[in-house]
Formats: sequence, C-alpha cells, structure tokens
Amino acid sequence: MQTLHVAFDDTDSRAGRCTTHLAFKVADQLKKAGEKLVDYPLLIRLNPNIPWKTRGNGAVCLRLQVQDVGRVVDHVRQAVEEGSAIGSGANPGVAFLESDHVPTRLQQFSALAMCDVLSRQMAEKVAKAAGVQYFTFGNGHGLVGSIGAMGCLLGGDHTFELIAYRKPENCGTPRVVDEQRVIKFSANTYPNTFNNYDANHGRVLIAPHGPDPVFFGVRGESQDIVRSALPALQPEEELDGWTIFRSNQGTNMHLQNEISVAKAKAYTAGHVKCRVKSRPYAMEGGHVIFTVEQKGAEMPAAVYEPTGLANVAALLEVGDIIEIGVGVRKGTTKHPKILNVEYLVVFELAPAFVVLNPVCKMCGKRMKSEGKNKGYQCDRCKHKDAKAKKILVPQERGIKTGLYIPTPKAHRHLTKPLQRYGIEKSDFQLV
Repeated sequence: MQTLHVAFDDTDSRAGRCTTHLAFKVADQLKKAGEKLVDYPLLIRLNPNIPWKTRGNGAVCLRLQVQDVGRVVDHVRQAVEEGSAIGSGANPGVAFLESDHVPTRLQQFSALAMCDVLSRQMAEKVAKAAGVQYFTFGNGHGLVGSIGAMGCLLGGDHTFELIAYRKPENCGTPRVVDEQRVIKFSANTYPNTFNNYDANHGRVLIAPHGPDPVFFGVRGESQDIVRSALPALQPEEELDGWTIFRSNQGTNMHLQNEISVAKAKAYTAGHVKCRVKSRPYAMEGGHVIFTVEQKGAEMPAAVYEPTGLANVAALLEVGDIIEIGVGVRKGTTKHPKILNVEYLVVFELAPAFVVLNPVCKMCGKRMKSEGKNKGYQCDRCKHKDAKAKKILVPQERGIKTGLYIPTPKAHRHLTKPLQRYGIEKSDFQLV
C-alpha cells in the first residue's frame, strides 16, 4: 500500500453542487474499491475575505493508503471533472501527492492560504517544487485551495462536522428541520457542539438555504458527539448519505496572523493590536466606525450591526487598548481601506471623566459660573469663589475588559465560538 494525499477545490458554483458532497462520493467509491482512509476527510476553510470565493471557501483533502496510485489518480481526476459545475462558474483544481509526509513548503503555503491572497501561479510553483501532480479545469483557480488543503495537517486545534446530504430530487426544495429537536440537541450537547441554534434570534443554524445538496451540518468537538445528531434530530427527509469531516472550522485559524496597520493588504485576514484613536460614531443601519492607531499608522475600523458587536464598539473611547480580529476591505475611490471587525478584545480602558462645576464650600450646592475668569457663585447661599475651578469626576465606563465575539448567526465558518475558548485541542490521534 502507498500513501496518497488527494485534494480538490472549487467544484461548486453559486447555482449548486458542493465540494464536500463530491468528497463524500469520491471517498465512498474509493473505500468500496479497497482503498483505506488514514484520516477523516479534511474540510479546510481558507481565507474568507477572498472576493471570488463561492460560499464558504472550503477545500477538501483525503489522505489514503492505496493499492494502485495511477488508478486512484485517474478515478479522482475524472470524478472531479464530471462532478463539478464547470459550466456554471466552477474552476476546479485537483492535486495528488504520493508521500509518507507533507513537505514543509506545502504547510507554509497552507498557512498563507488561511489569511492571504494567493495566485494560481504561486500554487503551481509550490506544487511542482513539492512533487505534486495536479490537474485544473476552467481557469484552474481551485488549485490554490487544493494545495492549501493538502498542506493543512490539523495537528493542533480542530473540530468535526457531520454533514448529511440530500437526494438529487430534493435539492432546491425547502429543508424541513425540527426546530425544537435542534434546541434540545444543542442544550444536551453543550459545550461539545456549537452553532446549532441562535437563541437570541430564534434561528436554526445547521441547515443552509441554497440549492446545494447539504441537508444539515452539525459541528462539534468529537466524531462521537456530531454522530449523535442523526438519532437526535431524526430527519424526516430520506438522505443520500452522510460523512464526518475533520476541520479547522470554529478555530479562528484565519486570524492567527498579526497585521501591521501600516502594511495591511486588501482581502487579508488577521488580528491587530492597537489603540483607539477616535471616538466611535454610528452610521445609517447601526454600523459603527472608529479609527485605530498602531505605531503611528492609522486606519478606520468597522463593526457591522448584524454582528451584534456594534453596541459594544460604540462604548469605546479614545485611548482604549484593544485587539481586533479583522478582514481588510479594499479601498475604493469613494471609501478608504477599512478593517472589518470579527472579534474585539479590550485589554485596557482609558479613564473617563465628566467635567462639572465646583461645589459650594458653604452649603454644598453646585455653583454657577460668573463668566470667563470671573469665578463661581452659589445660587442658594450667594457665596462667591473667584478661585474655584471646574472639577473632573471619574465616570463609570459602560464596557469592561475582555473578549467580545459576534452573535452566532453572524459567525463565519472559521469563527471560534465563545464556548471553545479554553478547550482548544493541541494534537490529533486517530482512534
């Protein structure tokens, strides 16, 4: 048996199909042919800020022990070509690496693919240097995701997702998911599953709304806990099948890169440690804008109303020391380059004061000004004090230090939910 890494991406389009569904079918075909998966199928989410991505910007990788490399390569290449929505905008790339280990250059490329903008030419260069065989269709930009997924070992933090798929005749019809069962399942499995239901907005989160073949996806900390969703949710629709992926979803993997405000590139992702430079102001729609400063460089930051963080951001003050997870939005002739905020950590709050007139020394009533440089007089007892000055009174801030993340319905695939902080994994052992 020989070790073969197989990865592909961009097989779907906005009109339908799904890269994970193709992975489900390919993995099933290979297992029936006697090939062996040596890891769960990997679902790797890449930089979510790429403007030409389709939906979740996810690529897949299968790590296999195979009997005949050439036969598997031919089978998968044909499956990707025939199973992709090439005529509807898909631009697949499929990659193969026969090796017992994943070269460092592939791992480095993968790390960049989480947070940067990479070209097909860069992917081809890395693939050739690492001995990767690849095929592309359309403009072939899916090769970037393929190499990115192949290089992601998920040796540290990771999660699992059980994805259930619809039969072809049901795709495009409304999904019927029992809301009460989702609520009960979410409560019974907390904190070991996440983003099943947004209680604040009464919204089921496990089922998509498009024409793709996914019926639902349940994410959690182990394969056992996500597998328990099937009997718990009791889907009434007959399924085409299901599979469990190991994934970087819910890990904030795209935000590990520290961004320099002075050098921030459009469409990149990461985190910024900075100081609040200007008081936040609210825009139409409830979005909040403020300026941050880092080592003398400044840039506006935006917190959008749907995230649920706008009310928190509005309480920031000049001088607050913060960290923000961000995606960098490209500047235009009408709008500057801006940091779109995904999470907020408040490290240090600047002191806030309210300026008040002095208190009368005779009766304790607050005095009134007699005019510029003329001192103050008390209305009650008429006491005058020419030397009295306005006083600064410390004011309670409406915000505390700590971590603030979006409401669940606004989470991206990679957003780490609050319940996962402190239970991150440091390794992986296949059981």
